[in-house]
Amino acid sequence: MQKRFALWSYLGGVLAARTGNEMSGPALLLAGLAATGSAASASALLAGLTISAAVGGPLFGVLLDRSARPGRLLAAAIASYAAALGVIVACLGKLPIPFVVLIAVLGGLVGPALSGGWTAQMPLLVDAKTMPRATAYDAMTYNFSSLVGPALAALVVGLSGGPVGVAAAVGLICCSLPRAWTLPSRTKSAEQPHTSVAADLGVGFRAIFGTRLLARATIASVIVCAAEGMLIACTPLLGEQSLGSAENGALLLSVVAAAALAANAALARRPHWMRPDTVIWVSDLVLAGALLLCAVGGVGWLIAAAVLVGIGEGPQMTALFAIRHREAPERLRGQVFTTGASLKITGFALGAALAGPIATWSLRGALITSAALSLTAAAAFAIATKTRRPSRPVPIRTG
Repeated sequence: MQKRFALWSYLGGVLAARTGNEMSGPALLLAGLAATGSAASASALLAGLTISAAVGGPLFGVLLDRSARPGRLLAAAIASYAAALGVIVACLGKLPIPFVVLIAVLGGLVGPALSGGWTAQMPLLVDAKTMPRATAYDAMTYNFSSLVGPALAALVVGLSGGPVGVAAAVGLICCSLPRAWTLPSRTKSAEQPHTSVAADLGVGFRAIFGTRLLARATIASVIVCAAEGMLIACTPLLGEQSLGSAENGALLLSVVAAAALAANAALARRPHWMRPDTVIWVSDLVLAGALLLCAVGGVGWLIAAAVLVGIGEGPQMTALFAIRHREAPERLRGQVFTTGASLKITGFALGAALAGPIATWSLRGALITSAALSLTAAAAFAIATKTRRPSRPVPIRTG
């Protein structure tokens, strides 16, 4: 009963943090646009907040792994991220936009705390028997927050303006602080040796790419994130062509999130129905088919494609978490999760950047390219699977 309460308490905290995070992006865009009158300046704020996660994720993961009280460090990072959002809004219109973007970049360094930083702590809360179901529930918080966060942002911003929308997002993020602060400590046997941060960074990357089962899942997830980034960049054009307006393209993302949430809910009821390694490549193929269906055109095909994207996307995230929990060395788990999140963010950003010029030439060409990336992810996973070289244990130095 105590572990069940701890899990549900964890899920409440992580849901508040991730919903606030999903809410903050649209609200910040609208606040930046209202304050500067420039779409380029508004998008620069959001880009600054997200791109620095690629640098901050691995470093934060090392610090998290070295901490005997990871919950305290996680809470400090979440508070710093929330404070950065508040400072950004307070400075809009009062400081030159390059300085405000710099604040966003600094705040974004701890952004992975709201994603991988939480998930890495789950083994402290549940036992091995409960882990598969708990992992599915954890993935569902991503789906729920991506469904509810933007809708809340639109509602609050529509009623009270962009700055209030960002303030509401900050409030939600701060609601998670008490739970983060009270996460369990590590046992003394799990406390980390006093090696240098630089050495731990190297060991962490070797843990990801030197362990075959973890490397193939990581590589496939980054490639497929690039495909998802291309799809999201194409949604305004899809909305304009098939749903009446560019704004309606956001409805497709709601359909994707709802389908992913439903798929993970089903997976939580039967967590052992398919090995997570199998789910990864099957999901890649489902996503490739869905993206090709998007290219067909027409409202019906587009809605069906969005449902299929969600069915592929939701279980894949659950499977990826399960593989990380299974394969990551205990003392490197935080770094594996935060570095993995950073790599996925980078893949997503590259995919979104690639989609722009291709979609300008041909929307269908961009969608077919994104489908090809999903197939590439499945192929990369398959090639790594056929490699007979066994996974090598990661050497851990203690001095």
